[in-house]
Amino acid sequence: MEASIKWTDGRQFVAESGSGHAIILDGNPDNGGRNTGPRPMEMVLMGLGGCSAYDVINILEKARAKVTDCVTQLKAERADTTPAVFTSIHLHFVVTGVALKEAQVKRAVELSAEKYCSASLMLANGGVEITHSWEIVEA
Repeated sequence: MEASIKWTDGRQFVAESGSGHAIILDGNPDNGGRNTGPRPMEMVLMGLGGCSAYDVINILEKARAKVTDCVTQLKAERADTTPAVFTSIHLHFVVTGVALKEAQVKRAVELSAEKYCSASLMLANGGVEITHSWEIVEA
């Protein structure tokens, strides 16, 4: 996997993935940014959410669950000192579908957290406390 980050000006950068997708990263205006894109640590958090959601949907679809929507809400706490690393992250999955089984959703979240989500496992191995919850909404 590869990526490149090009500084444009101020605290704005263009990040390009090896697969050719680009996104603007920027800083808080209080720190020289213009707020034209997410902060780099927000991207880490969003990457974790995307990785976990991908797994949960993949696992549920393989189990032939009738999922119609999945929203993953993340809340993170950061250290008060520099470096302001994540100290804890909570992921809450709102899974919508037809006759979804509690045990299936629970297992999908657990498998993502314990086995499949590289981002989650990497952060947890780095000392971040990661917790999960879920709810099921009937479609």
